[in-house]
Amino acid sequence: MDRSEIITDKFKDLFRDSSQRLEKNSSELINSFRKEAMEQFLALGVPGRENESYKYANLEPWFAADYKSYFIPEQADFKIAEDFKCEVDDLDAYSLVLLNGFFPTLNGTLMELPNGIWVGSLAYASVRFRDIVEKHYSKYALNGKDGLVPLNTALASDGLFVYAPAGVKLDKPIQIVNLVESKEDMLVQHRNLVVVEENTDVELIVCDHAISPQKFLTNAVTEVFVGQNASFDILRVQNELNNAAKITHTFIHQERDSRAVTNNITLHGGMVRNSTYHWLNGTGAESNALGLYLTDKWQHVDNFVNIDHAMPDCTSKQLFKGVMDDFSTASFNGRIRVARDAQGTRAYQNNNNILLTDDARVYTKPQLEIYADDVKCSHGATVGQLDEEALFYLRSRGIHKDEARLMLMFGFAHEVIENIKSEAMRDRMDGLLLQRLRGELSRCTTCVINCEKDLPHC
Repeated sequence: MDRSEIITDKFKDLFRDSSQRLEKNSSELINSFRKEAMEQFLALGVPGRENESYKYANLEPWFAADYKSYFIPEQADFKIAEDFKCEVDDLDAYSLVLLNGFFPTLNGTLMELPNGIWVGSLAYASVRFRDIVEKHYSKYALNGKDGLVPLNTALASDGLFVYAPAGVKLDKPIQIVNLVESKEDMLVQHRNLVVVEENTDVELIVCDHAISPQKFLTNAVTEVFVGQNASFDILRVQNELNNAAKITHTFIHQERDSRAVTNNITLHGGMVRNSTYHWLNGTGAESNALGLYLTDKWQHVDNFVNIDHAMPDCTSKQLFKGVMDDFSTASFNGRIRVARDAQGTRAYQNNNNILLTDDARVYTKPQLEIYADDVKCSHGATVGQLDEEALFYLRSRGIHKDEARLMLMFGFAHEVIENIKSEAMRDRMDGLLLQRLRGELSRCTTCVINCEKDLPHC
């Protein structure tokens, strides 16, 4: 039996031993998907490097490790989430904190925001809003192509639920802080569902933090429905420890004349893999997929983007930028598929990278798959070092070499940050970007938690 089979069997045993507890603490609706999903996972397994989409992401060491079977926390566990504060200057948002993928139940399981928008626990929403969850849950996630998606469907207990009914506009963004914390190594799997109905506008800010030095593996799946003429914007800021692996799968289904923006900013983490899927399923839909990744030491960041133009007259843009230092590595795999009937498509893709050392590596693979003939599509990728002429120009103006390098790197990366919708978050990300490029700080300094000063993330 090879290593991959051993890992698959381990999760098979975990599912068998945990099924009763999972079903007891979940709804009938969510439980109804578990058995088939586990069968799909057993057939697919954890993706290895022979899988072209995971060629540069070595998942085996993370999935082979022993993790605490932690599915249903106790009430006392939520105290740390209740005490956590993330204060970004001038950010006016509805702020919620999730602990190890669970929505804290200390102050209720679902919250109603203005204009009838609901946020809270997906497990409870699948009972309270059964018709809505049943209509969308596991309808957009591609269970049959990536074994990690059905693994999440089989084992996830809870996650975030957001429901915005037709014709409303959220007056300020929703900020979700995902904390991972434990005294033991932990596997975290949470499932999120966001439903944005027609003529609705929702902005979501997601901040990922690890606040203890244990080994964490997070495998998260988010499904998003964006209705006709609706707008959805999600900013994800990933800032975790070198002992943490973060794997996210985001599936966005868009209807006619809808708009969706995803922006993944990876500041820190041992191994990060972001998979983003946009399905443009209505005429006139528009999607923007952006990303910024900064790596050093032995860190690795993977970004996989798939935009599927299924209908005519849709527009998509991809812009991903990376700065790699030390021995770190990164990978970008961006795919645009234009269906035969998707005439009038406009699709653009760009991936730019800077290597700061001879040992840093980046692997980029832009792809176009076009079956229509009336389209405007382009893709491009660059890998290089800092512009020596620009560096010389700055130094000739009396700027120190180190500061000149920092200015060039900041200008390069800022193109992604300037697309952030919230001005307060743009300013904060600019500050964190400068600190990260200087190697001064790995944590947002305004996050108030109890942590030991000698931890590498504090």
